[in-house]
Amino acid sequence: MKIIVVTGATRGLGLAISRQCVDDGYRVVAVGRTLSSGLDALICKHPEQVVFERYDFSDTIGIHAFALHITKTWGRPWGLVNNAALGNDGVLATLHERDIGALIRVNIEAPILLTKYLLRPMLINSAGRIINVSSIIAATGFNGLSVYGATKAALAGFTRSLAREVGKANITVNTLAPGYMETEMTLALQGDKLESIKRRTSLGHLATVTDAAFAVSYLLSEHAANVTGTTITVDAGSTA
Repeated sequence: MKIIVVTGATRGLGLAISRQCVDDGYRVVAVGRTLSSGLDALICKHPEQVVFERYDFSDTIGIHAFALHITKTWGRPWGLVNNAALGNDGVLATLHERDIGALIRVNIEAPILLTKYLLRPMLINSAGRIINVSSIIAATGFNGLSVYGATKAALAGFTRSLAREVGKANITVNTLAPGYMETEMTLALQGDKLESIKRRTSLGHLATVTDAAFAVSYLLSEHAANVTGTTITVDAGSTA
């Protein structure tokens, strides 16, 4: 059974990706800071396919040891989905330097380091899939999210160059760029604000985390063996 490491797997998109990976027959190493009820339910339903590993990616120093632990405990991964991220917002002029540093550390440095150390067993196997979760904000921009947008754009650049580095080892590297999705947060929006967001899409509604998870399913599969160094956008046409 192929092993997929999914970070930020306890809720939202990461949990949806974990569920889809289970449906696709993978074994999932779900990484997060705290075990959520949703992930716990998935583990209880599929105890042979899902395991939880606790890690806080603000601790970049420990990532090497954590990656070694994953490989020694669960085996060499087939896939890595770098989904964990901070979403702190705020206009740059008033954003605290502490928050800027945290965004850069968790959203850029951590996934690069985790990829570095989990890439090594993929290179030994001469096979693998790496998916970096970015955002449409990397390309479109958004008021109050300049640093967040910069971190997501950095991941897209990381994808393209790494794809060239590891392609001959039969490892693909791609970016998923979700748009505004139906989540617990958007369910709380009411009236004109939600309708305005929907009107900006070509389809007149929001994409879901399940839609984005299906894109990950494709990128992890053999059907995407010749897809690398690119970005798949799932946003119901917001950026069309």
